[in-house]
Amino acid sequence: MFVASKSHRYYKCIYSLKNIMGCELFNFGYRWAELESGQTTIAFTPKYQHETDKLTGAVQVPRSDRERPPIELCFVYSHVDTAYKRAVAVSQPENKEWGQRVGYVRDIDGITVRMGSHVHPPKQA
Repeated sequence: MFVASKSHRYYKCIYSLKNIMGCELFNFGYRWAELESGQTTIAFTPKYQHETDKLTGAVQVPRSDRERPPIELCFVYSHVDTAYKRAVAVSQPENKEWGQRVGYVRDIDGITVRMGSHVHPPKQA
């Protein structure tokens, strides 16, 4: 089983994303899975792919728990605190100066995911 299929299941369940192409297809020789997140499609592939490594470079995997991949995702929720309770905590949700409530979690691959509300700019005095 590819690591990508585990990630696909994780995002589908934890973040309630709509399945476009299921991880069951990994068993039939497909090397990717896709989920819909609003107007965005999130695709999952194996870490190493001979089809793209030559074009985009090899994936750099963190060497320790103190390093993280150079990517951050943000999912927008009406109720950030409720969504936060279903994930692996990094930092609790808090109100930011730019008018957004934000909490950080990690996915099963160690990637940081921002869980935020829509931005509501502070009212001018």
